[in-house]
Amino acid sequence: MMIKSVSELVKEAMKQIKTISVKELKMLMETNKKAVIIDIRDIRELKKTGKVKLAKHVPRGMLEFWLDPSSPYFKKELAIDKPKILYCASNWRSALAVKTLQDMGFKNICHVEGGFKAIEDGGFQIEKIN
Repeated sequence: MMIKSVSELVKEAMKQIKTISVKELKMLMETNKKAVIIDIRDIRELKKTGKVKLAKHVPRGMLEFWLDPSSPYFKKELAIDKPKILYCASNWRSALAVKTLQDMGFKNICHVEGGFKAIEDGGFQIEKIN
């Protein structure tokens, strides 16, 4: 039996989603105060490296549930109308997550090329997580 590899899934997703640079992220955060940066990494990663100060932590396993207004786990601060910018460690998980959210009907959504490291290197403030 042949399965589709994760790298194939990511390549397919990348063709269908919007990827922005760290420079574009900075501009977006300056011009759109409603935009939400979402860190989808595992809590152990956040404890090890910290997270972008302005980012909301939404674990990848809860993403769809926290963003779906019909879910009992829905988080109002992640309202549908707010632009959402996702990131993970590199950008594979965030690519798949953006694709899934697009499939759910979200329109104003993207992810950051290079993930957390690129954002950190781009001068964003990082906060420690205990």
